[in-house]
Amino acid sequence: MDFKFLRYSVNGGVALITLNRPDVYNALNDGITYELQDALKAVAKDDVVRVVVLTGEGKAFCSGQDLKDSAQQGKRSFLDSLHKRYNPIISAMRNLPKPIVCRLNGVAAGAGCSLALACDVIVAAEEATLIEVFVNIGLVPDSGSSYFLPRLVGMAKAFELCSMGNKVKATDALAMRLVNKVVPITNLDEAVKMYTDYFAIAPTKAIGLMKKMLNKSATSTLDEMLEYEAYCQEIAGASLDHKEGVQAFLEKRKPLFKGK
Repeated sequence: MDFKFLRYSVNGGVALITLNRPDVYNALNDGITYELQDALKAVAKDDVVRVVVLTGEGKAFCSGQDLKDSAQQGKRSFLDSLHKRYNPIISAMRNLPKPIVCRLNGVAAGAGCSLALACDVIVAAEEATLIEVFVNIGLVPDSGSSYFLPRLVGMAKAFELCSMGNKVKATDALAMRLVNKVVPITNLDEAVKMYTDYFAIAPTKAIGLMKKMLNKSATSTLDEMLEYEAYCQEIAGASLDHKEGVQAFLEKRKPLFKGK
């Protein structure tokens, strides 16, 4: 696909989406947010894609909203901007029935932090940081941060991170369970590949259902989840991957999942 502010490629079942505005630390202008929406639509439709990697070009992952760009455009509605630009991205990421691995190569600030937290797995370089920087310009967290943070770190810590704009180093983020793995920057690609190698040949349909289940569990009762588990299990049980998994078990070999 031809993008101005993103790089997009698919190789071996892995879609790589790279935010590509390194001169402004991959800050989010109108163009890049709409392109990211288009890229997520593309991976949702592409049956070849089994896993997505989201990362940033250069030293940063994403520094959040491009404040210089928005200042040049004059007064605008925050409500409209979130409804048209940011919220569709987060919704698409969470509803995508495929895993998204965040390759956190540097700072993730503001909406950039929200983008990282919306991924299913975060592999961070030791130099990476996460910052809920909204409070520093008199704003509140958006793009899903107020949803993700309390569920990851608890209400008290989430309030502290949001209201004080603390910079969280990668090692501290790991201790808080904000990220899955922290490695030296030289080992970042190798660590990400460990996940993509797994997901690229895993039962993608079942993993997509798991993602839906975990999303739903955040606002559901036990009885509701028991019923939803049964519903999802019926779908998974009818999949070709389930049949292959059982056959491989009986034949004492590794399954060859097709993601269907």
